[in-house]
Amino acid sequence: MANSLDDLFRFHQQALSLRSERQQVLASNIANADTPNYKARDFDFSAALRAAVGTGGSPASAVPLAVSAPGHMNGSPPMERTVSGVELKYRTVQQGSVDGNTVDMDTERAAFADNAIRYEFNLTRLNQQIKGMLAAIQG
Repeated sequence: MANSLDDLFRFHQQALSLRSERQQVLASNIANADTPNYKARDFDFSAALRAAVGTGGSPASAVPLAVSAPGHMNGSPPMERTVSGVELKYRTVQQGSVDGNTVDMDTERAAFADNAIRYEFNLTRLNQQIKGMLAAIQG
């Protein structure tokens, strides 16, 4: 029983954390709408959630660098910024701009509002499940 409760809360924790991170990415896109050459970013939420809860979909790990002397530091090649192992991707340009900025405010606002509503839904669902467990415990 404890494991299933942990799994339930871990799922909601990961989902809320990813929603929060996505909100930050979208807010960054909106804040940089007038920045020349800024490229709008986003990530696939469902792939990130699958990777976070460990149900597959996680990307392959980076290939380690070869070292030719014992004093060399081990490391991995530089990677793009990731969210729970899922790479942030550039948004597809819908309408080009003279300054090279790819932020489409309508798309960003819609994604921001959608993500905020889904975040609130996750919180509400978690509250309902906790209240249901409390009611069962209290009798």
